[in-house]
Amino acid sequence: MNLNPADVLNPVFNFLDALISDYGVYCYLVFVWLSLAVIAWVLGGGLRRRQPPGNSGTVYFGIIFTTRPPNQSPPE
Repeated sequence: MNLNPADVLNPVFNFLDALISDYGVYCYLVFVWLSLAVIAWVLGGGLRRRQPPGNSGTVYFGIIFTTRPPNQSPPE
C-alpha cells in the first residue's frame, strides 16, 4: 500500500486543475461575491456573541491579598 501524499492527493489536484481550467472565471466570481457577503456580515456584527436574555450582569470573583504590620509586643 503506497501512502505517498503525492499519489494519494493526485486525483484531487487533477480535479481542481480541470475545474479551474474549465470554470475558473465563474469560480472567481462566486468567491468574490461570497467574500463581499462575508465582509458585510462581519461588519454588521455577525461575529459578536449573542447575549442571553435576562440578567446580563457579570460576576467576577477575585482574591485580594493584604499585608499586615508585624506583631508588636504589648507595652509594659
